[in-house]
Amino acid sequence: MRMKNSLSRGAVLVLSIAATLVLAGWAAKTAPVKPAVAAAKSAVLEYKMPAGRVLTYKISEDMSQIMDIMGQTMDTFTKSGGTNTFSAKGRKDKNLLLGVTIDDMFITINSPMGDMSPDLSPVKGQSFDMVLSPLGSEVDVSGAEAITYASASGMTDVSIGFKLFFPDLPGKPLQVGDTWNSSSGADDKSEEMAVRMDFQYVNTFEGLETVEGMECARIKSQVTSTISGTGTQQGMELTMSGTGTGTDIWHFAVKEGIYVKSMSDLTFDMTIMVPAADMSIPVTQMRKGEITLTAKK
Repeated sequence: MRMKNSLSRGAVLVLSIAATLVLAGWAAKTAPVKPAVAAAKSAVLEYKMPAGRVLTYKISEDMSQIMDIMGQTMDTFTKSGGTNTFSAKGRKDKNLLLGVTIDDMFITINSPMGDMSPDLSPVKGQSFDMVLSPLGSEVDVSGAEAITYASASGMTDVSIGFKLFFPDLPGKPLQVGDTWNSSSGADDKSEEMAVRMDFQYVNTFEGLETVEGMECARIKSQVTSTISGTGTQQGMELTMSGTGTGTDIWHFAVKEGIYVKSMSDLTFDMTIMVPAADMSIPVTQMRKGEITLTAKK
């Protein structure tokens, strides 16, 4: 629920486009008050995950989808979320080895076809290892590909949420007002859909503020994305394309080297082409996602 920073992160952490794109009739809040931001200091950002460190994050997302099929508007509403724990296992070469446990995960989908919520009991409690670079690149998340569940578009795995979980850092000291560009991409696949998502970010260091007792860099990211994909539904081939825009505000604890929270607000405008039916279906998705560090040791 980059669609790396919170779809950027929150928007694809639990909920993927490929797994929830439903052609009806066919078979990642209120933002808190912004704290005062200190503007006098610089910051050097780097992930610090010494062996034994354990971080638990809560993820939530709300998504509304509007689809126009031959003049009929079909609305789908989805709530998703969960809790993930990351346990540091030390270094792997120059990178960080993390053990990941999916403590909880839920997806509730209400569509014109009724309740299409998947059974996620096979996912809860599952664990795998991932490799993270000190600047936030998910080097290896292949272990998550073996954790699957049945969705409206067939079997899908949970890997995309972890491929896009951690925000990318600039690799240089930051002064307040500095900006840097970053990008990311990922493939999102289910049995019936294969979707490619690419993201571009313009990140701005807005200043320092205290969050959960930690001095954090506050980063605002302007996000743009492109989406393309192919698939089938009810035996009919389809293609999709689209773009997305939005913002992601995230916090990173400077001294501790910890990702603390993020809030994203993203809109995606897509078109689904069904050549056999000579149909062009416009789709708009509006997603609000949030990630919060709830425990650390």
